[in-house]
Amino acid sequence: MTGSEIRARFLEYFRRRGHTVVRSSPLVPAQDPTLLFTNAGMVQFKSVFLGEERRDYVRAATAQKCVRAGGKHNDLENVGRTARHNTFFEMLGNFSFGDYFKEDAIRFCWELLTEEFGLPKDRLKATVFTDDDDAFELWKKVAGLGEDRILRLGEKDNFWSMGDTGPCGPCSEVHFHQGDHLPCAEEQAGRTCLGPACDCDRWVEIWNLVFMQFNRDASGTMTPLPKPSIDTGMGLERLAAVLQGKQSSFDTDLLRPLIAHVERLSGKTYGRDEESDVSMRVIADHARAATFLIADGVTPSNEWRGYVLRRIMRRSMRHGRMLGLEAPFLWDVTGSVVAVMGDAYPEIREAHARVAETVRQEEERFAETLDLGMAKIREYLEAHKADTNRSHAGDSRPSHAGDSRPIVDGRFLFTLYDTHGFPFDLAQEVLQDAGFAVTPETQQAFDAEMDAQRERARAGASFGAADRGEPSVAIYQRLSTELAKPQFLGYGSLAAPARILALVVGGQRRREVRQGETVEIILDRTPAYAESGGQQGDTGSVIGREGQGQIQDTYYRGSQLIVHRVAVTQGQLREGEEVAVSVESRRRQGLRQHHTGTHLLHAALRKVLGTHVGQAGSLVAPDHLRFDFSHGASVKDSEVEEVESLVNEQVQANIVVSPSEMDLQEALRTGAMALFGEKYGDRVRVIRIGDFSTELCGGTHLDATGQIGLFKVTDEGAVASGVRRIEAVTGEHALAHVGREEAALRESAGLLKIAPLELPRRLATLLDDQKRLEKQVAQLETKLARSQAQDLVAAAKQVAGVPVLAARLDGLDPDGLRAVVDTLRDRLPSGIILLGSAVDGKVSLVAAVSKDLMKRFPAGRLVQEIAKMVGGGGGGRPDLAQAGGKDAAKLDEALGAVAGWVERTAQA
Repeated sequence: MTGSEIRARFLEYFRRRGHTVVRSSPLVPAQDPTLLFTNAGMVQFKSVFLGEERRDYVRAATAQKCVRAGGKHNDLENVGRTARHNTFFEMLGNFSFGDYFKEDAIRFCWELLTEEFGLPKDRLKATVFTDDDDAFELWKKVAGLGEDRILRLGEKDNFWSMGDTGPCGPCSEVHFHQGDHLPCAEEQAGRTCLGPACDCDRWVEIWNLVFMQFNRDASGTMTPLPKPSIDTGMGLERLAAVLQGKQSSFDTDLLRPLIAHVERLSGKTYGRDEESDVSMRVIADHARAATFLIADGVTPSNEWRGYVLRRIMRRSMRHGRMLGLEAPFLWDVTGSVVAVMGDAYPEIREAHARVAETVRQEEERFAETLDLGMAKIREYLEAHKADTNRSHAGDSRPSHAGDSRPIVDGRFLFTLYDTHGFPFDLAQEVLQDAGFAVTPETQQAFDAEMDAQRERARAGASFGAADRGEPSVAIYQRLSTELAKPQFLGYGSLAAPARILALVVGGQRRREVRQGETVEIILDRTPAYAESGGQQGDTGSVIGREGQGQIQDTYYRGSQLIVHRVAVTQGQLREGEEVAVSVESRRRQGLRQHHTGTHLLHAALRKVLGTHVGQAGSLVAPDHLRFDFSHGASVKDSEVEEVESLVNEQVQANIVVSPSEMDLQEALRTGAMALFGEKYGDRVRVIRIGDFSTELCGGTHLDATGQIGLFKVTDEGAVASGVRRIEAVTGEHALAHVGREEAALRESAGLLKIAPLELPRRLATLLDDQKRLEKQVAQLETKLARSQAQDLVAAAKQVAGVPVLAARLDGLDPDGLRAVVDTLRDRLPSGIILLGSAVDGKVSLVAAVSKDLMKRFPAGRLVQEIAKMVGGGGGGRPDLAQAGGKDAAKLDEALGAVAGWVERTAQA
């Protein structure tokens, strides 16, 4: 049975038993910035389990794409070396939201495994939580298992919770016996194999049933849930291995074709050499992860999700080098991923051009990284070849008995990795081959720097509740279960009568609020749009019989409550009273113009740059728009002009904007584009603009494109690797922008007393003249400095018996400093020279050491130490090195420290 057949039969089995088959959610969790990637089937149902959202079904089944490659699942080094670890995998699951519970969950599980898939009953065992007597008895009753085939395990193995607080409950796992011929460490040590509780490969877990029956509060008290639920997960890859009689998921039809692709590229045969086999498995697994992550909008970078993707990709590229693959290859393997999985996940087929291009560019950058990294390592080796086991001068780290090799500084390895993208394991291997030691202290220093970097990335990526200063979300979890979902009227109306359902101040529900207070109001109906899809929330007013307030913002709490933040400006507002709600029309019109303009911009970019372009983020404000999109190359000015022109053609054509509602699958079949990071229900709103653009979007839009008036790009540039950003304005804001540009042009031309259109030519001439004059000044300054060489040599001081010259020559660039250093070396045949210069607040340093002294006092080490004092870095050869810095105020202090460095180094 193929992997595709297993997936289809699983979903069909549960469809026949009243489950709604729900499409896999993206790998980037919608509206959940706390989660790195979607790592389980229940992620898209989290708000349902928490009671924040209600859906029109109580049973669901999914085949969910998942990635586990970060946080507590950060076990990348095991991928390819074990039969069980994958970064990307598919989780098959069935769910009950307060409908059926343990008995039906166990019945479905047993029936599907033994009857639908035909697994031998005598090769299956179940585990239950220690005191879950209900599950223990149900396995006996429903499956007919004897007590010897039901194992009770503790909280670590058989209890699940969504977090420190919230829904939780016992688990029950099903394990398959792969055979006693497989090795077991317990048995080899003279003990008995522990069966499903053992870490060996004789028993493999294939399905986990979570019985969500308690709510745990902050004190640890667990209260029974009024509607217990079911959450199950079964890895498709593991099940495929069992059903296909394989010991490893890499031998199944889901991954073996990818390994075969790597065999063809490398000319090696899988199964002949274990190290090569590991590399092939790594590439197969990582090609899947990279393909799906990029298709879902993640791009390689040095930040959070992009950081993990880059690490996955570069690890596979490193293993490609180990197989002898010097040219880019991973982009080619993604084609096999699409061939194997494109039918089940059509989004990867649609995004394949973008995926392949992103991967290819990353591979090309990595090739450059290898060259740059090796050069940095050579500099490091040269600078530290005189080090002993006690590592660097002044380093208090312990020495390691019996090992005289210099210790590698973990901070250097981190800089090499984080700044230049050079893999830790490769750097470690090169340095060890060169006679250096990588010790636990090395790893600890590296890990400390890495942890700090990740925390900075997470802090930069976090957003949400805290931004609005909310003390707790508990009140909204409760209100989500008590109140009906508010009705949104804003597509057709800017004003409407409504009733106040709830007033919340400081996380507490109130019956009334008075003038001067700021309150969050939930209404039964509203014309105000809540911030989502990149579009900012509406502002406006709320007017009651006894008071009124200004709506400062509108947003969602949970997944369905529309909340208005209102400043009460007069009288009082009460829960339950009827009010009149209105939206600020001019601001809404600006939002409509810029949101419709965003759709036109997206379509125009795809027409001009290629269909690989996909949205990677957006902001729709009343006075401007910002659109981030995936594109690996720079965008030419002519291409920006073409995009702008194409959008304005649609504006001039005054095309009708047609919204409609339809089923999600139907919308996708019509070619509607789903946008990155958005969460879609079963019914979606489709915005069609003629034949030019069709997208899924819940935002507010114009009736026709002509109402945009004018579309004007104000800025374009890169924001991350493979991600570009365009900012633009429409309508009156576009006219104002053009007016400001024309005024600036007239003013600039007036200063030169020329016509505005002559300005580019005149500026080019002036810039050429300036460059020529700057070059003449630099030459004169260098000549003057060189003429003072004898005076500088006379200023050299004896330090530890060595002539040392440290001097400041402001105004010289690095080339000028090197020219002076060359002159000084001729007049100071034995000695140490370090010259510094400050130009526009930036520091340049050049160090030179005569050949008779460079082994004791390497110029590269000297300039590195001094550069740190001015906030910079650098390096070079033992005889000549240079560096830069950004703190010119500390240049004199840094130059004064040269003598101390020479003295300490001489004593080391």
